[in-house]
Amino acid sequence: MGDMSNSDFYAKNQRNEENHAAGFGCSVMDLRSLMELRGTEAVVKLQEDYGGIEGLCKRLKTSPTEGLTGALPDLDKRKEIYGKNLIPPKKPKTFLQLVWEALQDVTLIILELAALISLGLSFYHPPGESGGESCGAAAAGVEDEGEADAGWIEGAAILLSVVCVVLVTAFNDWSKEKQFRGLQSRIEQEQKFQVVRGSQVIQLPVAEIVVGDIAQIKYGDLLPADGVLIQGNDLKIDESSLTGESDHVKKCADKDPMLLSGTHVMEGSGRMMVSAVGVNSQTGIIFTLLGAGEGEEEKKEKKGEAVEDGHQNTGKMQDGNMESNQIKVKKQDGAAAMEMQPLKSAEGGESDEKEKKKVSVSKKEKSVLQGKLTKLAVQIGKAGLLMSAVTVIILVLFFAIDNFVLQKLPWLPECTPIYVQYFVKFFIIGVTVLVVAVPEGLPLAVTISLAYSVKKMMKDNNLVRHLDACETMGNATAICSDKTGTLTTNRMTAVQFYAGDMHYKEIPDPGVLSPKSLELLVNAISINSAYTTKILPPDKEGGLPKQVGNKTECGLLGLVLDLKRDYQPIRNQIPEEKLYKVYTFNSVRKSMSTVTKLSDGSFRMYSKGASEIVLKKCSHILNEVGEPRVFRPRDKDEMVKKVIEPMACEGLRTICVGYRDFPGDPEPKWDDENAILSDLTAICVVGIEDPVRPEVPDAIMKCQRAGITVRMVTGDNINTARAIAIKCGIIHPGEDFLCIDGKEFNRRIRNEKGEVEQERMDKVWPKLRVLARSSPTDKHTLVKGIIDSTAGEQRQVVAVTGDGTNDGPALKKADVGFAMGIAGTDVAKEASDIILTDDNFSSIVKAVMWGRNVYDSISKFLQFQLTVNVVAVIVAFTGACITQDSPLKAVQMLWVNLIMDTFASLALATEPPTESLLKRKPYGRNKPLISSTMTKNILGHGVYQLVIIFTLLFAGEQIFDIDSGRNAPLHSPPSEHYTIIFNTFVMMQLFNEINARKIHGERNVFDGIFRNPIFCSIVFGTFAMQIVIVQFGGKPFSCQPLDLEKWMWCVFLGLGELVWGQVIASVPNARLRFLRRAGQLTRKDELPEEDVNEDNEEIDHAERELRRGQILWFRGLNRIQTQIDVVNTFKSGTSFQGAGALRRQSSTTSQTQDVTNVSSPSHVSLSNALSSPTSTTAATAPPTTGQC
Repeated sequence: MGDMSNSDFYAKNQRNEENHAAGFGCSVMDLRSLMELRGTEAVVKLQEDYGGIEGLCKRLKTSPTEGLTGALPDLDKRKEIYGKNLIPPKKPKTFLQLVWEALQDVTLIILELAALISLGLSFYHPPGESGGESCGAAAAGVEDEGEADAGWIEGAAILLSVVCVVLVTAFNDWSKEKQFRGLQSRIEQEQKFQVVRGSQVIQLPVAEIVVGDIAQIKYGDLLPADGVLIQGNDLKIDESSLTGESDHVKKCADKDPMLLSGTHVMEGSGRMMVSAVGVNSQTGIIFTLLGAGEGEEEKKEKKGEAVEDGHQNTGKMQDGNMESNQIKVKKQDGAAAMEMQPLKSAEGGESDEKEKKKVSVSKKEKSVLQGKLTKLAVQIGKAGLLMSAVTVIILVLFFAIDNFVLQKLPWLPECTPIYVQYFVKFFIIGVTVLVVAVPEGLPLAVTISLAYSVKKMMKDNNLVRHLDACETMGNATAICSDKTGTLTTNRMTAVQFYAGDMHYKEIPDPGVLSPKSLELLVNAISINSAYTTKILPPDKEGGLPKQVGNKTECGLLGLVLDLKRDYQPIRNQIPEEKLYKVYTFNSVRKSMSTVTKLSDGSFRMYSKGASEIVLKKCSHILNEVGEPRVFRPRDKDEMVKKVIEPMACEGLRTICVGYRDFPGDPEPKWDDENAILSDLTAICVVGIEDPVRPEVPDAIMKCQRAGITVRMVTGDNINTARAIAIKCGIIHPGEDFLCIDGKEFNRRIRNEKGEVEQERMDKVWPKLRVLARSSPTDKHTLVKGIIDSTAGEQRQVVAVTGDGTNDGPALKKADVGFAMGIAGTDVAKEASDIILTDDNFSSIVKAVMWGRNVYDSISKFLQFQLTVNVVAVIVAFTGACITQDSPLKAVQMLWVNLIMDTFASLALATEPPTESLLKRKPYGRNKPLISSTMTKNILGHGVYQLVIIFTLLFAGEQIFDIDSGRNAPLHSPPSEHYTIIFNTFVMMQLFNEINARKIHGERNVFDGIFRNPIFCSIVFGTFAMQIVIVQFGGKPFSCQPLDLEKWMWCVFLGLGELVWGQVIASVPNARLRFLRRAGQLTRKDELPEEDVNEDNEEIDHAERELRRGQILWFRGLNRIQTQIDVVNTFKSGTSFQGAGALRRQSSTTSQTQDVTNVSSPSHVSLSNALSSPTSTTAATAPPTTGQC
């Protein structure tokens, strides 16, 4: 299948092959056909055609033990013939494509149409002047040459502002994509692999690997290229990403030596000879196929989606995802993460579609903020549409009644164009109301805020892979952390030692031990550890030696060096290929054993592992002279009490080292593991210290203060775990908490049938602080149990850290998965949302701070935005109804709207986080976006601004002693009266922007203002622009220049905002009972049926879009933008304004009721219900009211 559809692609390679046939003994096509075989077929073909793996190595001019020489000409030649190890990404979108996408927005299209009609009519002059008289007053104004000249200005200005919006959006998308690509290449550069070149093991960037390289593979690796196994120990591979089979496949050189790129090593270790890289590897072939079929697919999908969604932005999103899909390939080690696009062609597309569906439903409710914003946007949009429709209807009726009923004028054909011109003007006023009602800045604010945070988090050692993880982290209520490497430094040193019936509190002088014990111990540690684990001299003079590989083994090798011996000569004497059998460490065995063949033909097995596990298998122990003596169960109990527990209580990890001899004849049955790993002789027990990171206790205290529970989940002994938990401050003596091990945990949460019961789980998790000796499944069960729990008022938001391959499921299940950048395996990084580049717990606290900051930035922007919108809409609406003309003209509205929206979102979304963010509890999933304090501020400032503006509108001319601008005939030049109203309005917004910096009712709104230079420059910039518009804007902006005194008054009224802000802050929320309800009710039951269904549908569509390429980076950005843009049939505005406008007809209470609905995130509870059967009950029960 691959060969045919890609024949053109390989023609080039074949030409190369002919040129270089002499160079190497096999061509790309030979190797490709070899790699398509599996199991015994492959072994037979290798043997017959190439003379086994050695023969293949000879043909490729490489040595199975020493690898390639590493000479540059040779490497270049290999790259030329066999290709490079990378898959070329898809081309990014051009700026023009992004502009075109931004133009698809419904609101913008309405505006463009209105502007074009207005432009067209402004150039149309009705024939003959005579008709004017009979058309009544209506005609008089229209025909005046002043108005006729300036008629086109309004249409042109609207078009200009549309162009601005489009360019801003497109530029934003473009820079976002650029940033994403930057992130990708950064992840790529960090991806390294161990390769043998010139007998030296070196770390090589994945893209540098060439055919013929000898790669060392170990547990947790994601294979970067196809290869043939030369030698393996207990190797098991997860090939589900290519074949869809979830069972792990055992690999060994004589039965099934074929290793494929993009598959995961789940157990064991070994060496492989790389046989295909980049586009020639199995994964690469699939990607080339995907790439070829992509053009037509995309067209089809775009069409289909657009139809099925009725949303205009779907295409955009899906491209983004497809594209990110392509890029992701590269990232994955240049091998592919086939997880994102499992084999569509051959093996069951069906089943994987179902799988995808399952996964995506649970991921859907990932981001709390998106849910709330979408909800808000829909409601705001509806209210905006309603308001603008009402405005237009009132204007039209007023005009019609005035002309045709009161003045009893007939409708004459020659007057039609004039009337149409009026109706278009009314329509434009209506559209302007809609435009102002809708906060276009909202998606922009979210995007800017997230993108800004992600950039800054990079400096705080958080590499964010999925954008919305950053914001979800702000709501985290629980963190389940690993111990080793996250809470501790992951620098293991042996500090205590028990051997020959003596417990040494520090490492003894080698002379104290019997030579026999010492010899056995040094051999046992040197041979029975991964040969890739080494201790290297320090990088800097006086530094600590560098530990490479498994840190626990490094601690043991350090012990060998402390005992004045060296492990390297022993390893040279028995190289890795001479090891007879290796039982590698895994989470079930919790021990590692290596068998060597002795010179007399007998076998010796060395074993090491968790002390209580290995000691159970020991029947003898070495005494002080190095002779084995019987080790009875009661001796074991005494040893546990006297040696192991005291070590563990000091926070040491205890490792027992032992050995066993087997006769050479008959050879033991090596596959009978239980029989082999028993009857051992213990050599010693070592206490290894892994000190707590100095900054961790402080970081954990911050978490606890911020209302986040930290739990430690570790594979260590319970006493060690408890001791470390106390040092970290996870548990404090005297508190009510649980510290249990995996066995006890399972006993408590499972029923008689062995199934996990949520009720039982709910009794355990709230108090659980330490889970020791836990298996990866325990970790997953715990995370799932906490997330699915309905015990508390809020659903818990759980973050998990992990580094091992086996942590994958827990990392995927968690709301936010943190993988370790240094110690983490590729599998863990793949499953995670954020990678901690320094493996440090305190970086998680920074992520919480940034997450909360995003949430607050959006709230600040909303508070500011909604105030502007409420006021502008009410002014336009009442003005239109009372004076048949809006006091704020369309172009002025667009200036307020565009500049205030875009600039304010920049100013408020880039506020840097402060420590004070960590002094409050998490908001939780059900807390409305608009808190009671914010509601109070919005309504309070709204009232102030409306009072000022209506006073100016109806009494401004007497106050300033100027001509009234009300009811002025249409041709009149711009009036000072209306200019003052516009100017004052803008000044009030500017000062209210400073008020909006605080949303928790703080008094000092200037606190830290100079730490945000963007904010300062935007405020001053807007002020300067406003001066230019008023003084020189003239006809297009309907402005008349003002003198200094009037300017001073405008600024003074604006400054009043700051004073009024203090007044509002003094009103306690408790006084405003109705507000409190508005701010926090999550009245799901208040939603009418249609709303619920609508939400359901929305989720389904979202799922369809969302799964295009599993990368959530794009889903984060695109989805916030797309989702909010998608609702743009009404483009998000604020249902506040709905509230505000109805203010005239309804009591204040109903208004706040309205607000309640705006922010009730039933969206979230719905998606909760969809994702897990257990939480359905929670979603349907009326939610309890939380504390304000």
